[in-house]
Amino acid sequence: MTSLPEPRTTTAGPIPFGIRVSVLRGRVSEFFVRSGRAFRRSLELRVIAITVGLSAIAVASIGMYMGYSIGDGLFENRVQQVEEEAARATTVAQNTFDSSTAVDDASLSVLQQSVLDDVTAVATSASGLSFQAGPDTPVNIGLPDADRGGARSVITQALRDDVVGGSQPQYFQSVTMPDGSGAPGIVVGSAVTVPGAGLYELYLLFDLSDVQQTLSFVQSTLWIGGTLLLLLIAGIAFVVVQFVISPIRIAAETSRKLAAGQLEERIPVRGDDVLATLAQSFNGMADSIQRQITQLAGLSRLQQRFVSDVSHELRTPLTTIRLAGDVLYDRRDGFDPTTARTAELLHTQVERFELLLADLLEISRYDAQAVDIEREPVNLVRLAEDAIDDIRSLAERKGSTLTLTAPGGHFEAEMDPRRIRRVTRNLLSNAVEHGEGRPIEVIVDSNTDAVALAVRDHGVGLSETDAKRVFDRFWRADPSRQRTTGGTGLGLAISLEDAVLHGGALDVWSVKGEGSMFRLTLPRRIGAPFGESPVPFGSEKDG
Repeated sequence: MTSLPEPRTTTAGPIPFGIRVSVLRGRVSEFFVRSGRAFRRSLELRVIAITVGLSAIAVASIGMYMGYSIGDGLFENRVQQVEEEAARATTVAQNTFDSSTAVDDASLSVLQQSVLDDVTAVATSASGLSFQAGPDTPVNIGLPDADRGGARSVITQALRDDVVGGSQPQYFQSVTMPDGSGAPGIVVGSAVTVPGAGLYELYLLFDLSDVQQTLSFVQSTLWIGGTLLLLLIAGIAFVVVQFVISPIRIAAETSRKLAAGQLEERIPVRGDDVLATLAQSFNGMADSIQRQITQLAGLSRLQQRFVSDVSHELRTPLTTIRLAGDVLYDRRDGFDPTTARTAELLHTQVERFELLLADLLEISRYDAQAVDIEREPVNLVRLAEDAIDDIRSLAERKGSTLTLTAPGGHFEAEMDPRRIRRVTRNLLSNAVEHGEGRPIEVIVDSNTDAVALAVRDHGVGLSETDAKRVFDRFWRADPSRQRTTGGTGLGLAISLEDAVLHGGALDVWSVKGEGSMFRLTLPRRIGAPFGESPVPFGSEKDG
């Protein structure tokens, strides 16, 4: 019996620091991108953010000013108290020395201790003191230096120079307390004259930690109050913005519904303020637009019905005229030349009239949105070959040669063959009419998403202005130009409608004197999206 292998435990190693930094940087970048997108899209967020930001700057400025002002006031007040207390202590020490009669070392030592005790009793808030001989005082006098509370360690030479040589009765200096707490302090120095001994320096050290604690409490209170104030401002801004944004949001939603065709939508009017005036103006505009659109829609329906009715009504007399004309046309050889020519003109114009009626009926169906499409898989190359065969004789009479280029690919696509064949014939007829007898190229190509057919002639071409109007109904670039293909002026307009019906596109490229290129691009499935056309356009192909 074969035993199963023992399971192995794999321990993943730590993620390298560089990868962690890269992931963190990507997340931070994504956060800022999303925040920026939300900031740009939301008017409400922008208003609140700008309000809170400006308020934060104002609150921070006021808070810092008040903090500095309160701190300076507390410090100045404490310095004044310290100076007054130190001055009283110095006065007591000087008076005690002046009234003493001690001359020997022992009595001077007792006197010094008494003076220091008196100074300590007067300067009750002092944390330490230092009593030391001046720089010119003899060292053999019986008044040794004294230090209490580590005051001597914080006395600087600059302060000693000011105390000994300065004109002021006392000087002070900001220091750090020597107890290692890092608390702020002040040392105040003054000169004391000892009869029979010389000049001595008296320094008193005062702890300012209580002032620092008071200042810290005030500053923290200011920052907490400022933060709460900002939150209150943000809440107020949110509420105020809601009153302003809500009508704007309602107006935007109403505009969207109007654009979607819901012409009965209106903005509710509340109150008499400027927003109510805006709503009334908007509703008045919507009423006017609705009336005009309704009127235009009615006129359009009347026009479509008129064209359709006229086209149908004309078919019966046209059929009679066509029959009579065909009889005359068939017997034209027995007529005199003038009558024979008249019979030929009658036959030609009746055919053109029939084409015009057919095109009018077709364009009226598009206008009425009553067009049906019969889809089936069609090979566009085969369809192009059939259209070329149908128009080859006309091209030969005009002196143009027709060539078909199909590089290969997926030429079969879902389409209505009757409509696409009509588009192809229209493009070919148009190229023959304006090709000036030069060669005409038909290109069919495809990719995975679309198929395309392009017709390129090298005739007169179109100006940029004419190229923009080439798909307009009954428009001709040169009205004086004689037509040989019997066009109705609706061919390109119907071709464009056929292309759009398939979810495709019909484009034109043209340069005056260099010819034109019409390109039909169709999706492989009707209505499916597609990217670039498989056939390069205009100058891209020529290049």
